[in-house]
Amino acid sequence: MRICLIHPNYHSGGAEIAGNWPPAWVAYIAGSLKAAGYTDVHFIDAMTDHLSPDQLRVKLAEMQPDVVGTTAITPSIYVAEETLAVAKEVLPKVRTILGGIHATFMYKQVLSEADGIDVIVRGEGEEIIVELIRAMDEGRWPAERASIKGLAYRDGEEIVATPAASTVKDLDAITPDWSLLKWDSYIYVPLGVKVAIPNMARGCPFTCSFCSQWKFWRDYRVRDPIKVVDEIETLVNEHGVGFFILADEEPTINRRKFIQFCEELIRRDLPRRVQWGINTRVTDIYRDRELLKFYRSAGLVHISLGTEAAAQLKLDQFNKETKVEENKEAIRLLREADIFTEAQFIVGLDNETPETLEETYRMAWDWQPDLANWAMYTPWPFTPLFQELGDKVEIFDFSKYNFVTPIMKPEAMDRDELLDRVMNNYRRFYSKKALFHYPWRGTGYRRRYLLGCLKAFMKAGFARQFYDLGKVDYWGPQSKGKLNFNFDRTRTIAQAQTEDWQSKQDIAAQKRAAKMSRNGEFLMPNGAVAGRDPASSEGVAQESVKACGGGTEQMREDRVTEPAE
Repeated sequence: MRICLIHPNYHSGGAEIAGNWPPAWVAYIAGSLKAAGYTDVHFIDAMTDHLSPDQLRVKLAEMQPDVVGTTAITPSIYVAEETLAVAKEVLPKVRTILGGIHATFMYKQVLSEADGIDVIVRGEGEEIIVELIRAMDEGRWPAERASIKGLAYRDGEEIVATPAASTVKDLDAITPDWSLLKWDSYIYVPLGVKVAIPNMARGCPFTCSFCSQWKFWRDYRVRDPIKVVDEIETLVNEHGVGFFILADEEPTINRRKFIQFCEELIRRDLPRRVQWGINTRVTDIYRDRELLKFYRSAGLVHISLGTEAAAQLKLDQFNKETKVEENKEAIRLLREADIFTEAQFIVGLDNETPETLEETYRMAWDWQPDLANWAMYTPWPFTPLFQELGDKVEIFDFSKYNFVTPIMKPEAMDRDELLDRVMNNYRRFYSKKALFHYPWRGTGYRRRYLLGCLKAFMKAGFARQFYDLGKVDYWGPQSKGKLNFNFDRTRTIAQAQTEDWQSKQDIAAQKRAAKMSRNGEFLMPNGAVAGRDPASSEGVAQESVKACGGGTEQMREDRVTEPAE
């Protein structure tokens, strides 16, 4: 059986400015298929190669696969649907499979509007895809599809979802096949080296209302650090990778294993050959302040911090439970450890004002991170917060849910002014950095890295790809009142989807988190119970565990979550 995996040709003006990112999902899915005996697996990276539908038709006609699979995050869903429609046009008998986070939760919406999809894989795909392909290969499809867990499909006029499959319990048993990727295509622009995005953990033990990590992965599981370093060493030795970014939402959450990971990198002398970056929380930087130089010696050179907002009002709305002054101190600690810092600000909520945007700029310049990023708030349609926002969300064109398009319209200004003021923050911050900091601060690696980051910004800016400026016809302050965000306002939430916003698995996960908080299953590093007020003599727990989006500490490494049903 010939299987073709396709990464859909979707682009936005966000993370791509730093380079082309290798689609890790392909390696993990292909590795599982090959381990199960399905070795005739091919990959088309329509995104990196900028393939048009006609070019994709030619490639599929030449390849003649029996099965075509693709994935979708929320902004790429329409392109993914079109990709499978093209496959059906070229090969009417081909089986088409869609996976990824958007289809997992919005399967009713997707199946109600896209005819080219035979089946959706819901949740982690490595084990489900093997069982699905076996059924197709052995002629048991579609007769026995109802017996396969983790699927959604159409059965006549009815949309059917089978029970959720178990999460992958042994992550270390997965051997990704990185050889399918054309590594010369994946370059990290600031350093001019090949880049990879492996992961050390999946999921999150907390259930923040604005986040989708816990919903998709369900269980929080951490891989054996030795196995992760094995994988990185393979990427370095066999594919020439010189930089990697851990895909984890917060890789430092399990402090013990993160330290083991760093120790193993040093033991193998890998920091001399490969550097890396992560996203993490301000509270973890505080917790590990004495270890930051050790992390730097392990090759960790770039940390992106979710400072979220300079306006304390918005920090409180996000339930971050961090203070503005703590963000500044965390950046100072990282600077002392010679780790590049990137401050991430979320802007564009309904309570945004010209004054709060100005405050984020002043805070960013006062804190002096190496990089600053102002991302438009994107209300993921499968999170509880989306429902809480209600009528405040008026745009349902998911192709624009990309962190650069103002989905929400603030009460105090229109979208044109919001975008212009965000661009003004970028212009001022990076102009001053380019003139007074990057060329003169530090020598050697630090100077080269910062100038490389500036190069990436300038390249995207001149091409008007940054923040999708070319697509909305933004040229500067004079463009206010003339912008076209090209929203497809005919898009709505399908009635089929609104009937089942939250799955039984989501509800169960939230109940487990609340139970763990009440029963003290999650203990902080200092021994306190997560979600409990340490000053309370009675020690009454709150209704839900807070961290990631709230909470000032993290879980103890010897405590684990209960597995999902």
